[in-house]
Amino acid sequence: MNIDKITNIAVVVAGIDEEYQNTIISGINTYAKENNINISYFAAFGGMLESKRFDIGEYSIYNLIDFSKFDGAILMTNTICDPAVNERIIERVRKSGIPAVVFDCADYPEFFNISIDNNSAMKEMVRHVINVHGARVINYISGPLSNPEAKARYEAFLSVMAENRLPVQEERIFFGEFRSHDGIHAVEDFIESGLSLPDAFVCANDAMALTAVTTLEKYGYNVPDDVILTGFDATYNARNFCPALSTVKRPLFRAGYKACSVIIDILNGNIPSKEIMLEAKPVFSESCGCSTESPDDLREFKKKNYGRIETTNTNISMLNRLTARLAETENSSELFNILEEFIEELECEKFCLCLTEDWQDAFSSNLPIASNISSYCGYITAPLIWEKGERRSIGYFPSSNMYPESFENGGNISYFLPLHFRERCLGYYIITNGDFPIYSLLCHTLTMNISNSIENIRKLFHLNKAMDELNRLYVIDPLCNIYNRNGFINIADDMFRDCVANHKNVMLSFIDMDGLKFINDNYGHNEGDFAIQRLASIIQECCGTKSICARFGGDEFVIFDADAAEGSDMALERRFNAKIDNMNAIIKKPYMLSASVGSIITSADNSDTLYSIIKQADEKMYEIKKQKKNSRIGSSEKPQNTN
Repeated sequence: MNIDKITNIAVVVAGIDEEYQNTIISGINTYAKENNINISYFAAFGGMLESKRFDIGEYSIYNLIDFSKFDGAILMTNTICDPAVNERIIERVRKSGIPAVVFDCADYPEFFNISIDNNSAMKEMVRHVINVHGARVINYISGPLSNPEAKARYEAFLSVMAENRLPVQEERIFFGEFRSHDGIHAVEDFIESGLSLPDAFVCANDAMALTAVTTLEKYGYNVPDDVILTGFDATYNARNFCPALSTVKRPLFRAGYKACSVIIDILNGNIPSKEIMLEAKPVFSESCGCSTESPDDLREFKKKNYGRIETTNTNISMLNRLTARLAETENSSELFNILEEFIEELECEKFCLCLTEDWQDAFSSNLPIASNISSYCGYITAPLIWEKGERRSIGYFPSSNMYPESFENGGNISYFLPLHFRERCLGYYIITNGDFPIYSLLCHTLTMNISNSIENIRKLFHLNKAMDELNRLYVIDPLCNIYNRNGFINIADDMFRDCVANHKNVMLSFIDMDGLKFINDNYGHNEGDFAIQRLASIIQECCGTKSICARFGGDEFVIFDADAAEGSDMALERRFNAKIDNMNAIIKKPYMLSASVGSIITSADNSDTLYSIIKQADEKMYEIKKQKKNSRIGSSEKPQNTN
């Protein structure tokens, strides 16, 4: 291998908080650190919450990967429950042309396959249950048959049942997703079926087996006294459970270590065997009635368990405090600041919060599920990058870069975790050189907390925008874009009270458009609206720095002037008439814009109200309008522009 070049390997995995994944990851990381290799884990928690929309969002992290930027890929697709997701990943790796390693899967001959002999080990386990313990009626709890390991174990079970001429009853088979809650569902389904208790439950992994035992106990059945039960994987919990599980030991650490070494061998020009088979070994223990396998050393077990409990309690405390603080945030800056406060507790060297450039855009949650909203847009923003106590940010970087900043050295272990709301992709965060994602049972909870907080900020942003728009519509006339009656009263009343308190003169002008009915009847309401808009613009131009105007009704307007001087009414009328004449010359309509103005200037006192001043100005305006009408009639003019 060229020591001057840093090797970068992508790892695709789901459910990194489970022991199977943990142990393989431990093997990969050990080799990577020994050989100065950068590892990038793209990890999801799909298939856990029984929500299709949530799973789409979780699996969005795989859409981020640009495999061409890596020297090799390790594909733990056997941990991903969705076959369609797996096929998309496989196809993209094929197109990239980089060397890839899979586990327990011979479906892709172009890839290197590290297999553990699931078939032989499961056959030996089922034969033991039948031949040594005399089981004849057996319930089987399976993983998904789309998973090669689950398929191999299930076929081994069927084979041994057939060789012993034992019937396989369809209703005694349960297909799960290899998740711990599947053990609960399998036993509950069996109880509801009304079938007789079998002689044994054979489980395709330990996670399902352990919850099956506890659920059976809840219904009053003891293992192994009432029914035999076996698992598969020889996890820490299985070995130290009571009763200790009969299970299968698999060299998972070795498999992860070997996967990494295979990639390096290929890059160095040494082509290893395409099929690498590792041996698995059954362990017969208490849950089937045997006790040949002893649990871990009791002192060591107590020490490990205390450490686990202490770590979990510490993480719970951190998450509770973080949740409480995040609930107080009202904008993205506050959210980023609070996240920064808690990063140090994750015990990592670097934390990057990366959000899609459109994360704050509006969208409808009622639209059909679409794949494009679970993809990453062209650019990503990194508003929070924390490294060894220092904080910085990056405006935008291409999503194809994945990292906001590149590494200048090797030996870095990074975990990419998706941030999303249902199926909508919001971004992701990266934890580098910290084991929180694999040692903590609460990593998924942390991820959901961050996602939900980002979504809450997004919604609050749009709610505030909507409230601002509603408030605007409440006080602004949509036709004239000046205050309406509500807006005028809210603002002018405060101005009026200030004038009363400080003994200032006020002027209230009431303006009524002349001839609107004539325009509507002869030229249409659209033309009437046009005339009202032009008049409103003239009135707005007539307002000074201490004035506000409003459309008070259909064709009625008001102007309120605080701290008015003597003669302000005449000055306003001159400006108004000049601007009307100018507007008529510009628009050249078959009608003339015209309006009647009544103004009151008064030194208001506590006995006055804004409404009383408006009423006085209104009465004066109608006197002026009446005089104009009488004047036209007296001079025998045809009143084309009168109301």
